[in-house]
Amino acid sequence: MAIPLTTLAAEGGFFEDSTATLSARNYYFSRDFSDIVGPPAAQRKSKAEEWAQGFILNYKSGYTQGTVGFGVDAIGLLGIKLDSSPDRTGTGLLPVQQDGEAADEYSRLGVAAKVRVSKTELKVGELQPNLPVLTFSDIRLLPPTYQGASLTSAEIAGLTLQGGQLRSSHLRNEAGDGEMSAMLGHVPKLAASTDRFNYAGADYAFNQNRTSVGVWYAQLEDIYNQRFFSLKHSEPLGLWTLGANLGYFDSAEDGEALIGDIDNQAFYSQFSAKRGGHTFLVGYQGIYGDDAFPRVFANVSPLGNEVPTYEFAYADERSWQLRYDYDFAALGVPGLTATVRYIEGDNVDTGRGFEGEEFERDLDLAYVVQSGPLKNFGIRVRNVTARSNYRTDIDENRLILSYTVTLF
Repeated sequence: MAIPLTTLAAEGGFFEDSTATLSARNYYFSRDFSDIVGPPAAQRKSKAEEWAQGFILNYKSGYTQGTVGFGVDAIGLLGIKLDSSPDRTGTGLLPVQQDGEAADEYSRLGVAAKVRVSKTELKVGELQPNLPVLTFSDIRLLPPTYQGASLTSAEIAGLTLQGGQLRSSHLRNEAGDGEMSAMLGHVPKLAASTDRFNYAGADYAFNQNRTSVGVWYAQLEDIYNQRFFSLKHSEPLGLWTLGANLGYFDSAEDGEALIGDIDNQAFYSQFSAKRGGHTFLVGYQGIYGDDAFPRVFANVSPLGNEVPTYEFAYADERSWQLRYDYDFAALGVPGLTATVRYIEGDNVDTGRGFEGEEFERDLDLAYVVQSGPLKNFGIRVRNVTARSNYRTDIDENRLILSYTVTLF
């Protein structure tokens, strides 16, 4: 996944090119559970429901002038509890204290130093990487961050090279740093952790940027290592635009194998057709090997059939997706969008003597004000129904209000 670098300006500097935004996010999250699978009965909750207010301050400086430019990025995060109780925690919006209560508030301030030479940039400090092997997972009240170093280079036209090492993580609902753990499919593996996530990758775009290929490697040290290969293509065809998105992961245990042996290969494919405001998509995803798909704990992945509630990434699972998007700008209502999708999976190796099956239906409706005093105010509604014969059934609702102000 390429990250474009800012084009070098003829003039400018540390202060002249600085930008700052403040985002307010009001988040209501509710999950109702049934046929609960997992913890002992005494620990089971029939519902997770919380309401919180978040603020995200982003500051990005320009670069000092000269052959080598220096700059600073900073992020400030604040989450405030509006409604919660011990019998409804677990939404991922708020930290849960030892007494079972959600914290009234939590906050964090992180800073990264950056250095640029030509079209190569080094960052050290608080990072928000968005990589195929560590996808940016801003799916709750506040985004997660990582602490480490990253290097991005775009010296060759069309080719973006990236590499780095992350030493710790700040999860989406906590204020402090911690070592990184893994998940296999939907199952957290929190008994083991590490302070090293190493990665390197290359993305190359060509054919007037309509085609791109990617090759990546990642290592969650002593837990798993992973290789990723991707191909994306977009093809105009009359009034239509056709798209293809293919990806393949190959994962194994690493070093001391702190969570045991891992044998996983994952393939996904998505094919889309867009005309006017309509976009139609069909996707297939296959999980192979003895184990579920590994990823860093609490993160989403670019797997084609991973959606808000279920991942469709357990051992031996095969899944199909049908999706339809509509952009109401085609009807003269810019800013209004709708998405409906249905994913069905089967052939799951549950390890319990029967084949696992599951499905999820999602409905999203979103609107962003385009002009006037409320410009950039957004509202998103999400409704989910997820059913399985081997894991907990979920009915989910989210209401997200957001507003971003450019400070300078």
